[in-house]
Amino acid sequence: MLTGHMVTPASWAGLPLTRPLVMGILNVTPDSFSDGGLHASAGAAIAAGRQMLADGADILDIGGESTRPGAVPVTPGDEQARILPVIRALSGAVVSVDTRNAATMAAALDAGAKIINDVSALTHDPAALALVAARACPVVLMHMRGEPETMNRLAVYDDVAAEVLAELLAARDRALAAGVKAENIALDPGFGFAKRGGQNVTLLHATGRFAALGHPLLIGLSRKRFLGDISGTADPAQRDAESLAAGLFAVGLGAHILRVHDVAGTARALRVWQVLNARDAQKQLVRDDE
Repeated sequence: MLTGHMVTPASWAGLPLTRPLVMGILNVTPDSFSDGGLHASAGAAIAAGRQMLADGADILDIGGESTRPGAVPVTPGDEQARILPVIRALSGAVVSVDTRNAATMAAALDAGAKIINDVSALTHDPAALALVAARACPVVLMHMRGEPETMNRLAVYDDVAAEVLAELLAARDRALAAGVKAENIALDPGFGFAKRGGQNVTLLHATGRFAALGHPLLIGLSRKRFLGDISGTADPAQRDAESLAAGLFAVGLGAHILRVHDVAGTARALRVWQVLNARDAQKQLVRDDE
């Protein structure tokens, strides 16, 4: 069993971890919580993906099933019909497939996806662990309790950070036991998934504990409800400023990958963050003394 306080690898999925990476969210769905319907057609999704790449996305995370609280599952066939044309068209980029279904994982990898991103940490589909091990592909294991329909009822913790960390490590260890390579595993604490309000804030403050586990750490805060609760912004589509503030906070604590809707704003902010945090920051800055 691997333990914490390990050195995170210098790269993951062929991408350097020497700087924070941007994962653009591309939902090919009619019902996602923030952007449902915006990219429901293949043409719209492909155009949006290309724009994200132009705006600085390192990874495109393409999903065909909403996992918002209370979301109704779709069949793997319907999921694949939504996403496979998009993945094929964008396969020259580093594409991640956001799915819980092993059949969709296999079809997406065959279509050109390089990463599996599973909100159930490979527990939803009994065939998923063996598939990911056999394909030797990078995978994101996210913490969630229950299913999207039930997870809010399971958001009961004595110590949210300690319990999420322990449960996520248990998922990691199941993957290792099934033959998934340690260097292929990234971890995601799962903000908003079986976590409510202040639990998310507490978990965010514990980012450093997750970053010390020796795996790339993906943080998905974009447009989450708890950020709107803090700022008073009810409309998810208007929460990009809140998302950016929280994302930079997480990067400052060691997060490696930000999963976001606003790729352009995040990429620009991270460039500034990198320069300001560099040892030779003053040499890199262009100063205007007039």
